[in-house]
Amino acid sequence: MRTGQHVVEEITVPPYEGRSLRVRKGQTLYIIDVEGKQVGDFICFNAEEPREHVSPVHMRSSLSSIRLKVGDGLYSNRRRPLMQLTKDTVGKHDFFFPACDYYRYKVDFGLEQHPNCHDNLQKALNKYQLGHLEIPDPINWFMNNALDENLDYVIEEPLSKPGDYVALLALTDVIVALSSCSQDLAPVNGFKVTPLLMQIAEG
Repeated sequence: MRTGQHVVEEITVPPYEGRSLRVRKGQTLYIIDVEGKQVGDFICFNAEEPREHVSPVHMRSSLSSIRLKVGDGLYSNRRRPLMQLTKDTVGKHDFFFPACDYYRYKVDFGLEQHPNCHDNLQKALNKYQLGHLEIPDPINWFMNNALDENLDYVIEEPLSKPGDYVALLALTDVIVALSSCSQDLAPVNGFKVTPLLMQIAEG
């Protein structure tokens, strides 16, 4: 998985929580699905200018695509890639859906105390004094959705198996945050929330 590289930092993202890391230019971030079928809501900021962030709507425009493939850049709201997808053992992800939030659970499920990815990401960013920033739409690693014959979304269980991963090369210094998606009331995570693992490697 990391031939010729060594891990310089590693952090587990527990179920229903978020974590953040600084990834320096030239380092590779691995996001690993530990037990399988777990979506990770991912956001990424330019470490030197946090008003620049990875933006799914700009990615769809810059890539002229609604799917992610190895070699694609993670484009920012200033239309330049901050990271690049260099390895992917799953090949099915989402960058359409927003992070689940308080209102998602209150309006759709009648729950007011359910953990949610928006709050998880905001809390995780406090580590770098960025919790005051508006949370951009995420890339939802391992999320499995498709369009049916009517062009409506169908969300199914992720295809990821234990140990599956994506690798992201930092093209500039970035601060990233990842939430272990809290949705346990729909097929998004196979109805079970499990941990994710982030590793920073170099060399």
